[in-house]
Amino acid sequence: MQIDGQCHCGRISYVATIDPQRVGICHCTDCQTFSSSAFRVSVRANRADARIAGTPKIYAKTADSGTVRLQHFCPDCGTSLFTSGAESDAGDLVIRWGSIRQRAELPPARQIWCQSALPWLGRLEQLPGNPAS
Repeated sequence: MQIDGQCHCGRISYVATIDPQRVGICHCTDCQTFSSSAFRVSVRANRADARIAGTPKIYAKTADSGTVRLQHFCPDCGTSLFTSGAESDAGDLVIRWGSIRQRAELPPARQIWCQSALPWLGRLEQLPGNPAS
């Protein structure tokens, strides 16, 4: 499936080809911190199948495992766009779901780091809500 997306201000945009079955939720504590939320939703794409317009700012994060992942985000609005391997020719991009224009068509198909999932997530449907605000 071809997708496109951009940061909040529009400075960085991209198009990519992805497999919708690779959309996943990560509950790790790094993803909770980076997203300022309970989890992060992403989809993996081959770097060769993606075109990026603009130059994201990059932050290198070393995980507890010792693996270095590059966090790509807009230098103006701060939108998190994707991660990649530490080498400039790394073969994958993990695209952040919130920046994808077609996100309503891309429900998560899997979850990882479930031991870090917050216990209240299963109770969201019980919360009162207001669709207009």
